[in-house]
Amino acid sequence: MNKPGKSFARPLSDLLHKTLTDAFAKQGFASSELVTRWAEIVGAEIAAHSEPEKIQWTRAAHGHTPEPGTLVLRVEGPAAIEIQHLSGVVLERVNRFFGWQAVGGLRLRQAPLRRREQAPQPAGDPEAAARIAADLPEIADENLRAALGRLGAAIKQS
Repeated sequence: MNKPGKSFARPLSDLLHKTLTDAFAKQGFASSELVTRWAEIVGAEIAAHSEPEKIQWTRAAHGHTPEPGTLVLRVEGPAAIEIQHLSGVVLERVNRFFGWQAVGGLRLRQAPLRRREQAPQPAGDPEAAARIAADLPEIADENLRAALGRLGAAIKQS
């Protein structure tokens, strides 16, 4: 009877590498690093308001050198004009990361970013909210008085 060899735990990244590589390839990314290391590549300020969506490649004729692609960035609405002005910087940094003229153009798509680092909301102080609400006897609506108490406590806390 043949016993199977010992099985060792493998990192999740090893198991998902093929799947993620295929998914990124469908979006035109040669590697997942442009997405996963976006903040390192373009800088924290640009990365805070944008994320790479895909690279569109033109079809090269047989035997010809491929043309540089167009990087499509998802950009938050208010930051789009600033990132448009910084497009030369973005292209230079992306091409420096690849080590060759991979991207020749930038197209912006205004949309909310998919990933968002949410800052934890500070917990309100219920005792302070109750004290402030008690100081508002002229407000007849109990729900409004409680809401104003919470608002006052949040303002005092910040």
